[in-house]
Amino acid sequence: MKKTFFSLILVMCMTLSLSSCYVNTFSVGEGAQTGMEVKEMNHYLIYGLAPVGVSNPAEMAGDAEDYDVTIKHSFIDGLIASITFGIYTPTTTIVTK
Repeated sequence: MKKTFFSLILVMCMTLSLSSCYVNTFSVGEGAQTGMEVKEMNHYLIYGLAPVGVSNPAEMAGDAEDYDVTIKHSFIDGLIASITFGIYTPTTTIVTK
């Protein structure tokens, strides 16, 4: 019993240590030209399965035709998700004009 419990704890610690922050980046048109950034939070429930409020990169860019979009799960986003046990899982969208 004690060996099984220790093995379970070890596997759980290894699984948590392998998780990381992810970043998705893509360019629209020629990419960022001026370096101005606009940030918005995206709100999801149940480990990201149910979107509650998701930003629109085209609206965030305004009238810019060339921009970069970065969607990331930062350390703070991961911390919030772990505190809420995955019930609330935010991400951040950054549009660089």
